[in-house]
Amino acid sequence: MSWHKSFTTGGVALPQRAPGELIWAHATSDERYLALCDLGQRLKMMRPDLSVLITREPELCTLSVPEGSHLIVGELPTEQVAEIRSFLNHWQPDLCLWAGGELRPGLIRNCCDRGINALLIDIEAHELPARRSRWLPDKSRKLLDNFSAILTPSTAALTKLRRAGIAAEKIITTTRLRISATPPGYHEDELSRVQDNLGSRQVWLSAHTRIDEIPTILGAHRNALRLLHRLMLVLSVERFSDLDTARDELREFGLRYTDWDAGEEVDDNTQVLLTCDEDLGLWYRVAPLSLLAGTLNAQASGHNPLDAAALGSAILHGPGVGGHMPLYQRLAEAGAAHMIHNSDELAVQVIQLSAPDKAAEMALAGWQIVTESAELTDQLLDRVQDILDLRESQNAAS
Repeated sequence: MSWHKSFTTGGVALPQRAPGELIWAHATSDERYLALCDLGQRLKMMRPDLSVLITREPELCTLSVPEGSHLIVGELPTEQVAEIRSFLNHWQPDLCLWAGGELRPGLIRNCCDRGINALLIDIEAHELPARRSRWLPDKSRKLLDNFSAILTPSTAALTKLRRAGIAAEKIITTTRLRISATPPGYHEDELSRVQDNLGSRQVWLSAHTRIDEIPTILGAHRNALRLLHRLMLVLSVERFSDLDTARDELREFGLRYTDWDAGEEVDDNTQVLLTCDEDLGLWYRVAPLSLLAGTLNAQASGHNPLDAAALGSAILHGPGVGGHMPLYQRLAEAGAAHMIHNSDELAVQVIQLSAPDKAAEMALAGWQIVTESAELTDQLLDRVQDILDLRESQNAAS
């Protein structure tokens, strides 16, 4: 659920505020927006009656609400007193998570006056409020003191906060705020059965495959088969309704395939196993190399790559990664992911990375990124739960 107009425009009805607890989180960058959406979804899994409101800077309004999420997404009010009051009266948040800078003094001060617990997270040194003049009173400390805790990944920010006179117990050193992995599940018995059937065969996966990408992927696989005769591709299409079209494409390419969703089993003649994304948890664990499809078109929005990395897969992808670009860049810099642009490049990478040691090296690098991404998320999950539990007990006692 989202709204995309400023409160000053008038005539825009705000989404209804559900009864119960509500967390309000604000994002000041694409990466923080995706990470806060991820955090909000995890909190809702832990507290099903919790509502999560995500606001963001106006220039981020083109980012979509993550598919399948039940978050309320929109923009902040201006610093006008009437709009601030209207915003806080309507949403009545139990907790505010402010990620990054662009601090709004009036809004933050009003939160403090109302007893709304606020955490400043992922703040960098250059985002901290600066003193306008040494001849004027320093208001930055007063603004920052409105937060009950300040979490920063930056030693430079830590130094500035201490110099500003912020109490040491309020400042917490953390990692950066990142979107984290939520690996899909699988059945252990099914994994064992598939691994027994495959034996020592080399396997690669194309996940989230769109219909228009299938010729590129099958062309690459057919080229790779010339050198790796027993190589098998797991072709996982994005939607169940795409399976019929995928079957037609496989017949046209003359590739022998096993229809997993029709109940067929892999045998020695299988060149392609056709399935859909419902079983990705299984195939990420089977395949040491995954192409994250849905990215081959440069205008595509892509998928979170950390699920594949968390399950031990080296990653290939196209240029269409959308708002996930920072994640893919970190994976590439660590040696865990590689971008391809066409069928020939894909075939070359599949052949090269079919060597077990090369894929394992990429997978290890990916796991290190996954671990780093999870650290602050896990801290925030625990801290937010504690704050909400304490607030609930205080309300019950009053």
